[in-house]
Amino acid sequence: MPSDVPVHSPRHLRKAAIFLLVIALAIVIIGLVTRYLDSRKLREWTNAQALHTVVVNPPGTGKNAASLDLPGRIEAYARAPIYARVSGYLKSWKADIGMPVKTGQLLAEIETPDLDQQLLQAKADLANAESAAKLSAITAKRWQAMLGSDAVSRQEVDEKTTDLTNKQALVKSATANVARYQALKSFTRILAPFDGIVTTRSTDIGALINAGSGIGPELFVVSDTRKLRIYVNVPQNYAPSIKKGGKAKISVPEHPGKFYPATIESYSQAINAASGAMLVQLVVNNPTGELLPGGYALISLDLPNDKPSLSIPASALIFDKAGLRVATVDSTNKTLIKQITVARDLGNVIEIASGLTSADRVIESPPDGIENGTLVHVAAPGKAAPAAK
Repeated sequence: MPSDVPVHSPRHLRKAAIFLLVIALAIVIIGLVTRYLDSRKLREWTNAQALHTVVVNPPGTGKNAASLDLPGRIEAYARAPIYARVSGYLKSWKADIGMPVKTGQLLAEIETPDLDQQLLQAKADLANAESAAKLSAITAKRWQAMLGSDAVSRQEVDEKTTDLTNKQALVKSATANVARYQALKSFTRILAPFDGIVTTRSTDIGALINAGSGIGPELFVVSDTRKLRIYVNVPQNYAPSIKKGGKAKISVPEHPGKFYPATIESYSQAINAASGAMLVQLVVNNPTGELLPGGYALISLDLPNDKPSLSIPASALIFDKAGLRVATVDSTNKTLIKQITVARDLGNVIEIASGLTSADRVIESPPDGIENGTLVHVAAPGKAAPAAK
């Protein structure tokens, strides 16, 4: 055997094997640890992705002073349908629709041939009664003068006196009858009852006129439009907020963007069983005549209330078979579903009557299928949407 060949002792070989084994174990341990850490990160990421990310905000708070918009109808402050008190034919009319009139102004005249003849007959009856009474008075006076001479009896004198009394009563009756026909004759001139505008004319020259109210259409309608009444039905839950003297704003379709101040003048203080609302009457001045009676109007009522209100976005509502609910998040980021009642729906914002407090964290857009106790991820405050105002 050559002397220059190195000879490895068993001791050196054992050390080398141990070194290689340690290196192999280190590599295996490092691989296992790396795999465990990667698995834990993946599990944490998966669990985090499984949680719903929600935006929460407390309910908006503020004074419960808002406006209630309701449709209403406009009526003239004073409106008089005018019917004829006598029958006949329309002789002439002096006022057409849209014409302003004054109190006592002549609107039309009615020709009454039948009434004229009845008046003449009544006057003739009066003249006849007066003549009979005059003769009866002379006769009674003569008989009373002869009573002292025993030429006539007391019975005959009393009969003549009673006849005079009867004749005088007939005169009074005939006088009253003439006055009645004269009063009817005055109704042949149709006059305006107050200052206003003629809003309806339903007759023309030669038309047959029937006496009485409600028989056929009215001849004229005179309306006072300098001041108007507005009638609106206020729902029952807002009725306690209605006060006499309260303010409102009126808008009409023919004048978009323009508002007219109105005042609550009276209200029925009763709920209509059919509509579930209370009738409220407002008054608005109309000096320029821009508002038209009989038209539609949108009434915006001011409803002040000292009790603060809570409001949430409409997207926070959950409506299902359990009713109207809201999802909130507790201190452990778990959901808590609360039953609520709505005080007023303002479109994008809902005012809450009960079920929430100002400290609740309300989920603005709850995910589908959310239940009590569901763990959620709350978005960072910087990413949260502003609270409902």
